[in-house]
Amino acid sequence: MKKLKFSLIFGYAFLYLPILVLIAYSFNDSDRVMLFTHFSTRWYAALWQDAELIGAALLSFKIAAISASFSVLIGLCAGMVLHRYSQFRGRTLFVGLLAVPIILPEIILGLCLLLLFIASHDLLGLPSIRGSLTISIAHITLALGYVTIIILASLNRNLQELDEAAADLGASAFTIFWRITLPLLRPALASGWLLSFMLSLDDLIVASFVSGPGAKTLPMLIFSKIRFGVNPEINAVSSLLILVTILILSIYLLFVRKKAK
Repeated sequence: MKKLKFSLIFGYAFLYLPILVLIAYSFNDSDRVMLFTHFSTRWYAALWQDAELIGAALLSFKIAAISASFSVLIGLCAGMVLHRYSQFRGRTLFVGLLAVPIILPEIILGLCLLLLFIASHDLLGLPSIRGSLTISIAHITLALGYVTIIILASLNRNLQELDEAAADLGASAFTIFWRITLPLLRPALASGWLLSFMLSLDDLIVASFVSGPGAKTLPMLIFSKIRFGVNPEINAVSSLLILVTILILSIYLLFVRKKAK
């Protein structure tokens, strides 16, 4: 029993102690990262004066919201097709294409998308410039497979029987979808949206390939800054991102708990 408790404590410490240290040092007044002098909110105040950092953060949240919304919409359509039609020509290829972004290394996915955008620009003139649009498309591609799996798993939970019962009672296909299927899918849709949002907000590799000189997301900016040494301002940014993540997760848990009652 003591060994189990020790293993549990060690595991939690290994996972969360670096996060606590990072948050603690974000309130350090010193210019040196690992030399704590006294408590100060100096670096949080400095964030509001860093226009580049604020612009990158707003761009990241904008791209994450757009890519998450479209991933859920397209994933819902893909999940409904796979659920309603168990057999159709090209199903194996369709499932394989959805799974490719999940199993493919991100560096390969980013390179493939870059080549796609270059070829599309040469043939069609679109996109005219690589920026927030190309990053959003790349993040939709990255998250679509995960969202489809979540929605399809929720659809397979006895929804077919409910749909058939509603159809026997005279409900139209639209009424079945709007009044039965969609309400039961809300937790799955929320989970898929949240996962897509966090995947987009966290992505560095794919965005680095498909972005242009006028579009730099927050992970890209942080990575470019820490290449020349960790700035205490980065600790403050990271702490705020952790806070945002906790808030989003708390809202999601409250939403799921409310739906479960």
